[in-house]
Amino acid sequence: MPDHLPPDWPASVHPPGSADFAETATAWLFDQVPADYRLHGVLRRHPIALSRLASDHLGACLEATRQGYRTARVDLREHLAPPVLDQVMNAYLVEGRRLAETLRAVRTVDEALRAAAKSVPG
Repeated sequence: MPDHLPPDWPASVHPPGSADFAETATAWLFDQVPADYRLHGVLRRHPIALSRLASDHLGACLEATRQGYRTARVDLREHLAPPVLDQVMNAYLVEGRRLAETLRAVRTVDEALRAAAKSVPG
């Protein structure tokens, strides 16, 4: 077990090398994606596949949030008052930060899952 975990490490995921690492990583990763991802047994059986899909999903959400931030003020200015537009822009900023943090954490867990898979005799 490592002495310390990376700063992006999710609190609910046990450290790499621990007995429950893959299980807690899988549970946490499922919490980061749409619920329908749980319908696919392959993602439960292969956490690396789940982490890949989670990374792709969150990356797309982050890009959509960035695009929304770039265009919302122009797109909504005829429909919302300036103070409401400011609140919308703030929502984009907060969500963008949250998504970026989560994406970093997913990528950190993905790296650990891949490293663990390499160390398993095959």
